[in-house]
Amino acid sequence: MTAIVIEVDEKVAQTFSQVSADRKLKLQLLLKLRLQELMSTPERSLIEIMDEIGHYSEAQGMTQELLVSLLNEK
Repeated sequence: MTAIVIEVDEKVAQTFSQVSADRKLKLQLLLKLRLQELMSTPERSLIEIMDEIGHYSEAQGMTQELLVSLLNEK
């Protein structure tokens, strides 16, 4: 195995440093598997990713009106 460095925000780093060794091992395994999955799939364009997000949002009940309402909240 070879170690790599991945930047995360301060809260994630603090939380990770405080979990048990067993939990860290599980998280590392999950990240390793996810990275392998991401690296084995072909790169997608920004448009493809945005389309996927849009389809997922619609399937979860997001409507154009709701999106506009959320974006206009202050």
